[in-house]
Amino acid sequence: MKKKVKVVAAIIENDNNEILCALRSPKMVLPNMWEFPGGKVEKGESLYEAIEREIKEELKCNVKAIDIFNDIDHEYENFIVNLICLKCKLVEGNPMACEHSKIIWLKRENLDSLKWAPADISAVNRLIKER
Repeated sequence: MKKKVKVVAAIIENDNNEILCALRSPKMVLPNMWEFPGGKVEKGESLYEAIEREIKEELKCNVKAIDIFNDIDHEYENFIVNLICLKCKLVEGNPMACEHSKIIWLKRENLDSLKWAPADISAVNRLIKER
C-alpha cells in the first residue's frame, strides 16, 4: 500500500489580487514545477499551525491562515498526497525564495500559464474560476 502524506499549501493573495506561486528547485521531488508553498503537517499540529510554520520556514515571512480552500487526494507513483490548500493573509515581512528556485506573484487569469505540480492543479482551476 502506498504511503499517504498530509501536506498543507498556502494560497497567499496580495493587495493587487495576485497569488504567490513558487517554483520547486531542481533538488526537490517534482523538480522545476510550480506549486503553492507549504509542507508536511507534523504530529499534533493543526492545519492552521502547520501552514503558518511552513511559510515562516520556507519563505521567511508570517502569514495568518484564514480558511481551507481545497482538499484533495492525489496519487503519485510512489505515494499519495492529501493536499490541503488554505487561504492565507500575509501579516509580516515579504516572501523570499529560500528553498524554491523562485517565487512570483500572478493574477488568477495567468495561473494556467505555469507548469503546475499535478496535485496543485485542482486548486489552480478553482482559483481561476473564482474571479
